[in-house]
Amino acid sequence: MAKGHFFSFEGIDGSGKSLMQQLVGKRLKETGYSVLLTKEPGGSDLGKQIRKWLLDQSSAALSAKEELLLFSADRVRHVDLVIKPALAAGKIVLCDRYIDSTVAYQGGGRGLDKDFIERINDFATGGLKPELTFYLDLPLEIARRRQKTQLDKIEQQNGNFFQTIIDSYRQLALQYPQRIIRIDATSNITAVAEKICLHIEDYLAKAGCSHE
Repeated sequence: MAKGHFFSFEGIDGSGKSLMQQLVGKRLKETGYSVLLTKEPGGSDLGKQIRKWLLDQSSAALSAKEELLLFSADRVRHVDLVIKPALAAGKIVLCDRYIDSTVAYQGGGRGLDKDFIERINDFATGGLKPELTFYLDLPLEIARRRQKTQLDKIEQQNGNFFQTIIDSYRQLALQYPQRIIRIDATSNITAVAEKICLHIEDYLAKAGCSHE
């Protein structure tokens, strides 16, 4: 049994999930918790190579099936060599993207079978799921304005692609209401971070988890 706690952050590019991970991690560390910040793809040595291949504009185009399997290969290594050891050591793991990204992007965006993706996710993770997932819900037009100017291959997809992903995330939030917390990301950064922190702190208190 894991001693630590596992939380993930989800959303389309520009939703602020990476920033929220950093801000929440900073607050938890200041409170005295031992925290690991990680991400997918790229949270492991193999993941860094896969991330470059998947997102680099100069690399060859990949099919939806190839994308799915590469993300899954990264996830196997990431879970086994990074996340599980951190949980066993009692750390709080904050992950920028995890299984829900694959369902939303490769299922919703690319049109692959979502039930099959769920089975692949279970296989890759050994059934390890976050205790809470924070979905940063943001209208596409606002997310587009927030995005950096240098976009990777996936970020350059058209608006219909990303709207389908947003719809998939919202469906997931309805499907797993006990795990996925939908956060209105149109609020200011401080308010969004505070809301997430309160959710996590309340969860940890109920779980009987105390900081060092």
